Amino acid sequence: QVQLVESGGGLVQPGGSLRLSCAVSGSFFRIYDMGWSRQAPGKQRELVANITSGGNTNYVDSVKGRFTISRDNAKNTVYLQMNSLKIEDTAVYFCYGDVRVAHGKYDYWGQGTQVTVSS
Repeated sequence: QVQLVESGGGLVQPGGSLRLSCAVSGSFFRIYDMGWSRQAPGKQRELVANITSGGNTNYVDSVKGRFTISRDNAKNTVYLQMNSLKIEDTAVYFCYGDVRVAHGKYDYWGQGTQVTVSS
């Protein structure tokens, strides 16, 4: 069974920074794309950023220049460095991994971590 566990969320003032981490554990052969999505109250979940196994990255326009996604393949971990946070970044952030296991290739999701930006 594959598990993704996020950490690093919390309360921060506008303009502040947070770093989210997501570690993948369990029985699997390989992790392909990894990424982060978020869901704010009353809004649809949106993809924030993703990163390929080779390190290519993509960002939603609203976070470009403020957020940086990275990964440590040796630790099976993906990170999201969030700088210059805005109130509208408040949401539950979920990590995902596109993982090959014995019976196929699937997207697995973490349980979510709350990020609140407030003064």
